[in-house]
Amino acid sequence: MAHLTKQEQQEVIRFIEAGKPVPDKYRFLLFENKREVELVWNGKTDKVTEVVLPFQTIEQVDEPRTEKPTNQQEDLFAMDSRGRQLKGWTNKLIWGDNKLILSSLKNGPLREEIERQGGIKLIYIDPPFDVGADFSMDISIGDDKLTKKPGILEELAYRDTWGHGADSFISMIYERLVLMRDLLADDGSIYVHCDWRTNSYIRLILDEIFGREYFVNQIE
Repeated sequence: MAHLTKQEQQEVIRFIEAGKPVPDKYRFLLFENKREVELVWNGKTDKVTEVVLPFQTIEQVDEPRTEKPTNQQEDLFAMDSRGRQLKGWTNKLIWGDNKLILSSLKNGPLREEIERQGGIKLIYIDPPFDVGADFSMDISIGDDKLTKKPGILEELAYRDTWGHGADSFISMIYERLVLMRDLLADDGSIYVHCDWRTNSYIRLILDEIFGREYFVNQIE
């Protein structure tokens, strides 16, 4: 505690003895690797899920049989006589909670395959940014018009609203971006689609997770 006065040291000790969090002003003085700018919200934690779930094949998309892989890609694009991919992590559309999917990719058996092929080079995400749309659609049947409301799964997966407060939105996106960072190759790029409603939050989160020096550009 060499950087603190005796009064400040006693105050820190009182917080610790009372089992209370040490105020940020002391945390930045006491510990190395301090951040110049940090976004703080209710319930902030560096912990992320480490669950690993199996991926179940629901539908198979065949690769064209006429395309012959190079020798370096034979393992990645190995196909059977019908042109179906035998193994590998390419050509996959995974349906589910992206937090659980990212955790399963990071901690599961596919992680080794991903890294062996050079890692993930590009990530694009389009999180909800609260434009208020619920993606209902009108369907014409003869002279009648019906409105198809989203089902429960569609409502959870595709709605573009956020009604739980800014801190819950930030917690949601923060944990997922940490998982993406751990999967992204050192020379990879991440694109985050957002608008003015959440841009300031997301920019600070990205700076904190990936490092401000790695920001490249903002596309208007």
